[in-house]
Amino acid sequence: MTQSIMIQVGQCGNQIGCRFWDQCLHEHAFYSKNGIYDDAISSFFRNTETYSDETYDLPMRTGSNKINKLKARAILVDMEEGVINELLQGQLGEIFDSKQLITNSFGSGNNWAVGNKEYGTMYREQIAEQVRKAAELCDCLQCFFVLHSTGGGTGSGLGTSLLSILQDEFPEVYRFVGAVYPSSDDDVITSPYNSMLATYELTEKADCVLPINNQALINICNKVQQAVRSGKFEKPTEKNAKPFDAMNNLVANVILNMTSSSRFEGSLNVDLNEIVMNLVPFPKQHYLVSSLSPLYISKDVALPPRKLDQAFEDLFSKDHQLMLSDPRHSLYLACALMVRGKNVQTSDLNRNIAKLSRNLSFVNWNQEGWKTGLCKWVQQLIIFNTFLLQQFVLQWICF
Repeated sequence: MTQSIMIQVGQCGNQIGCRFWDQCLHEHAFYSKNGIYDDAISSFFRNTETYSDETYDLPMRTGSNKINKLKARAILVDMEEGVINELLQGQLGEIFDSKQLITNSFGSGNNWAVGNKEYGTMYREQIAEQVRKAAELCDCLQCFFVLHSTGGGTGSGLGTSLLSILQDEFPEVYRFVGAVYPSSDDDVITSPYNSMLATYELTEKADCVLPINNQALINICNKVQQAVRSGKFEKPTEKNAKPFDAMNNLVANVILNMTSSSRFEGSLNVDLNEIVMNLVPFPKQHYLVSSLSPLYISKDVALPPRKLDQAFEDLFSKDHQLMLSDPRHSLYLACALMVRGKNVQTSDLNRNIAKLSRNLSFVNWNQEGWKTGLCKWVQQLIIFNTFLLQQFVLQWICF
């Protein structure tokens, strides 16, 4: 079993990370009801024990397989302390410790150059040291996940500077990035410039980028609210819900499902390195557009089960994309279907791929460019099945 390290940068990255760790804990708590520390949970967590005369946590002794104290394989970075302090004071605070935090009090002033050049230089050695320590606690490090936004100063500037550190220190380890792009009416006047500068760095230094548009997330959440107000669905109450939790849940759910095949058993397991090998034809053409079906995850709306074939159709609807794009009118270089569900068979995948292929346009040198994954285990919090589509669309080769 391999391990992954999550690096959360800036306000947006840490808020998404908060939702990710919450969903991840719920998923593994349902999967391992007996409190056993197994290979699946070791992907994102390490099991530790605390000694009263020490100031830090130590790995559990060999042979112990009971969960004692979980610590997230994560590094939290922000040049403002507010979001991280709030995270530490909440219910998830126990899975982090002070050694995983890199903070400042002044912020980057929504300026890419301040985050990248000033703080990137100032904190380079500290970040590199924290990354090395986190990597040493992994038995088999598979990849880094970097969560950040491209519109702010810390997320775009320091987030892309951090990619340089990963590239220099761990050139053989894949670098996956979840990058949130601002909407057209963003109130930060520098966000278009920050996004363009960050995109250049992402093109040069990342192995795989999942661009996510704020406006697409807003549109999805508005559809959820309309469904709730119409009385079609009942929205479960969630204590202490914050304004952006619904949007952040969607992004966290993409990453959670993307990694499900490498954590749980399945008839068609997909390792994360296979995503890069199969969906990135050329090194710098690594922007993947993602979509989800059903969109209304259990944190938002309790939906009745949907027909399987309709779920496949929804993946290619523009209303289900996490970018403002219409996949029906795009030229595909490759496409992957990551499916979770006990009742889904390989024949269901083949039948729907054959039907979808008639309406999709692939490049002539990769007419059958499909990658499929089937994870048999599905968590209780996800209604019926959750499908993750990773589609590499030609229009996103150059931002």
